[in-house]
Amino acid sequence: MTGTVAHGGDRGAGVVRVRPAAGALAATVRVPGSKSVSNRALVCAALAAGRSVLADVAPGDDTEAMIDCLAALGAGIERTRAGTDPGAPAPDLVLRGTAGELVPGPAVLPARLAGTTSRFVTAVATLGAGPYTIDGSAPLRARPMSELHDALVDLGATLEPVERWGHLPVTVRGPLRAAREPGPAVVRLRGDVSSQFLTALMLIGPHLGGGLRIEVPTELVSRSYLGITAAVMSAFGVDGVEVGERVVAVPPGRYAGSTYAVEPDASSAGYPLAAAAIAGGTVHVPGLTPASSQGDARFIEVLGDMGCDVVATAAGTSVTRHGPLRGVDVDMVDMSDLVPTLAVIAPFAHTPTRIRGVGFIRHKESDRIGDLCAELRRAGIRADEHDDGLAVRPGPPHAARFETHHDHRLAMSLSLLGLVVDGVEVVDPSVVSKSWPGWWDVLDDLAADP
Repeated sequence: MTGTVAHGGDRGAGVVRVRPAAGALAATVRVPGSKSVSNRALVCAALAAGRSVLADVAPGDDTEAMIDCLAALGAGIERTRAGTDPGAPAPDLVLRGTAGELVPGPAVLPARLAGTTSRFVTAVATLGAGPYTIDGSAPLRARPMSELHDALVDLGATLEPVERWGHLPVTVRGPLRAAREPGPAVVRLRGDVSSQFLTALMLIGPHLGGGLRIEVPTELVSRSYLGITAAVMSAFGVDGVEVGERVVAVPPGRYAGSTYAVEPDASSAGYPLAAAAIAGGTVHVPGLTPASSQGDARFIEVLGDMGCDVVATAAGTSVTRHGPLRGVDVDMVDMSDLVPTLAVIAPFAHTPTRIRGVGFIRHKESDRIGDLCAELRRAGIRADEHDDGLAVRPGPPHAARFETHHDHRLAMSLSLLGLVVDGVEVVDPSVVSKSWPGWWDVLDDLAADP
């Protein structure tokens, strides 16, 4: 079904048309809880002994997939309140942890489209007897996971691919040999492919007999995400995780139930803050503070370098644009999810923008370099691919219909162009349900509020 819907209201499944902004923005936008933090906290709570209460858990399909998989492994999960505001966080959750004693299989663990869920749950499943089959939809089955699968086999798990090695679906049997050995388990894992592989191993590390030492023979990309992992693990009682340049060390221990509030999602906050840079005016995001553990929170520094006024306090962050923007040359290795967001701001600057250090994002939900550049060109934006990123040159965009390539981040970023360009349409708008189901209402409110 294909339907075009303009200016909010009843949206069809196929296409949404973005309402141009009425003028310079003056808005406060509450963003969902962090998806990265939520999924880590859910795993820690599910493996903990005792009861945990999680507040401001991220909404979206990825989180729901994680909840379903952890429940199938034996975690008791109860929702304690219902959300009514489409831009508000998901319901609070109460979890009864498994203390690492998973329900035996056979069981199917449906990861849907969620790469994070599939990787974390594959590792968690090796703590149980199994068999557990981790599966996902077609785009997720295409994503490579061989480095993680190889590492789990090295730790003593049995993994059997249903179709081909290093891809879903895969059947996992445990328990890990390393869980019965007294000394620290040692495994090698590349650090330049995906931080999610490293995080998956970190999360199960405390349950190995002597902890876990991960040797990283390559450059460590997305290092900030490993910092998030260590911080969440500490909140659930596992202290002393060390993230070095070439070694990640996890001590033995056990997670304990905790009351934990998820901070606002810095990746999601990038969209409304970028809206201020594109359309002018001011956007405020409550709760996004300088104390954020997320590398993506540094995106406000990039906006400041481009000429925006940025104010970040304990109450939240505001971005204001009154004058012209200038391009930047920036390494975004620690905020790679915001590459598409910066790319849609870049054509409005008066000098070019060069984004570096993110060659690995070609293997996300989409090819976030090639597909992004192709979509920008639909709107007349001059975007050039590089091995490690892309370059965007100044120039006014024109109306276009954008494909999303099954990627929520492309959908939300490209939609921002519609605030200043009449005639911007986004195909498959429901893809945003992966991380921010209420995005289209938030964008419509941004456009409507002068």
